[in-house]
Amino acid sequence: MRVAVTGTPGTGKTTATDIVASSLGDAAVDVVHLNEVVREEGFHEGEDAERGSLVADLDALADWLDDRERESEADHLLVESHLAHRFDADRVVVLRCRPEQLAERLEDRGEPEAKATENAESEALDVVLSEAVAEHGADAVYEIDTTDRDPEAVADDVEAVVRGDRAPSAGEVEFTDYL
Repeated sequence: MRVAVTGTPGTGKTTATDIVASSLGDAAVDVVHLNEVVREEGFHEGEDAERGSLVADLDALADWLDDRERESEADHLLVESHLAHRFDADRVVVLRCRPEQLAERLEDRGEPEAKATENAESEALDVVLSEAVAEHGADAVYEIDTTDRDPEAVADDVEAVVRGDRAPSAGEVEFTDYL
């Protein structure tokens, strides 16, 4: 089963999926950090100079993911990235965070204020959630609010989705008051 873990940058995707991987063990879950794959495999079409980020080659990534899933002996392929919802998945976890806290997290890790503000506004507008629901349907999307939560608790919620112990929950989190 393929589970996408997506969300605006800074919501806690990498941390949560790493905890899930260590909790479930290598035989159960194969975690793919797509941003690393883009860099390491060269699956990009250049750089977005304004944002200081690579423009991912989604077709190359889709083919690579299909190959990885076929070759994996794990029970679950956990695909983590702010782009993960753009690929085939059985379930899509969308991590969310209050825009103010999200901007603070991004600035704390060295992102420019403009980039942090852009991501906070995207979070308030439900951009990733809307894309995930449009691509996969509301009954395949699981929204998890990471605001003021410890990474282990978030990972427990992600693990519940992977195990099938949590109901879909698209549209339960909203931050439009930020705007």
